[in-house]
Amino acid sequence: MIVFDEQLLEPELEESIKKWYRGSVVAVIDLRLGTIVKDDVIPQLLSRTRQHPTFITINVRDFWNKVQINQGFCVVCFKIPDTQITMISVLLKALFQEFKTKKQRAGHVFQIDHNGNCQCYNYNNPENKIMFRL
Repeated sequence: MIVFDEQLLEPELEESIKKWYRGSVVAVIDLRLGTIVKDDVIPQLLSRTRQHPTFITINVRDFWNKVQINQGFCVVCFKIPDTQITMISVLLKALFQEFKTKKQRAGHVFQIDHNGNCQCYNYNNPENKIMFRL
């Protein structure tokens, strides 16, 4: 399951991801219908989802090094300008080729820039950042 942050509710992006991703693609607001979903509640909502969801956002400031991560989900922060949101599908697909399963991604927070430079940390050791290129 891929869960979009509210800034990424672009139909073109969703359709592009659905071309290569077989699982569910939903908006974060779909996890709790009829309410406003604040950033600090998102980890709790993701943890309740049994599908080890991958949450994607361009809100690096509020999620990178700040989110309370656990083994139940993954967060991918894209450090790209709004004008390049269409690149997210390509970069996310490349990440999924490196971390092939939900369980491999779960418990990690990734930050990816428009050049495919990636940093990540694990819930066990958030101070230990790993850098690689997609």
